[in-house]
Amino acid sequence: MLFPTTHWSALARATQHGGSDALSMLDQLCRAYWRPLNSFIRMRGFGPADADDLTQAFLVRLCERSVWRKADAGKGRFRSFLLGALGHFLADERDRRSTQKRGGRVEHVSLESEGELTPALAAKDELWFDREWALLITEQVQAELAAEWAGRAQAFEVLQRYLPGAKEVLPLEDGAAELGLSLSAMKSQLHRLRERFRELVRQRVAVTVAAPHEIEEELQHLGRVLMNPATLL
Repeated sequence: MLFPTTHWSALARATQHGGSDALSMLDQLCRAYWRPLNSFIRMRGFGPADADDLTQAFLVRLCERSVWRKADAGKGRFRSFLLGALGHFLADERDRRSTQKRGGRVEHVSLESEGELTPALAAKDELWFDREWALLITEQVQAELAAEWAGRAQAFEVLQRYLPGAKEVLPLEDGAAELGLSLSAMKSQLHRLRERFRELVRQRVAVTVAAPHEIEEELQHLGRVLMNPATLL
């Protein structure tokens, strides 16, 4: 099986060639990262309307050639690059607004910094961002699974309570009783559903890393983020 086109490689094509490639890349990024980016911007003190505008402006700027020149897939996760670039973008925006209030002019600051692209963001910020992204993935996968289980909606409504990211996990015996299944039958159905869930999550994670061997590490990281929300407080 061929390794899918990643966000790293798609961004490279978009910034090198522009045109339809850039528009397609922007669409991919919007669908994959809009909500985590938008939530992060709002957490930094911007109102909903401003956050929407800034999210769009940031994603458009990502397709500029200058951004990609310093992006290095070998230096870490695509999300880390994204969050670092966003930190520079927001700092630039705050400087611009502050200068406008004083009636002056501000010189544009690129998303790149001297040397490293990512600023010194607090570790909890990155974990928070990762959790938002992981929750978005689980919601998207659960929606896809719900469509696949359309003919068995009642069973899926019960079984999905035992998938990663569930807010409340009931004893398996309770779920089995609700569905009128034996405990072994409940475990069998849940095992198949979890395998499918992991397959769909893996497909989404694969496009965010630079090489196939990084997928498993990323899955483990996101699993830890989802299982330990207290670390984000």
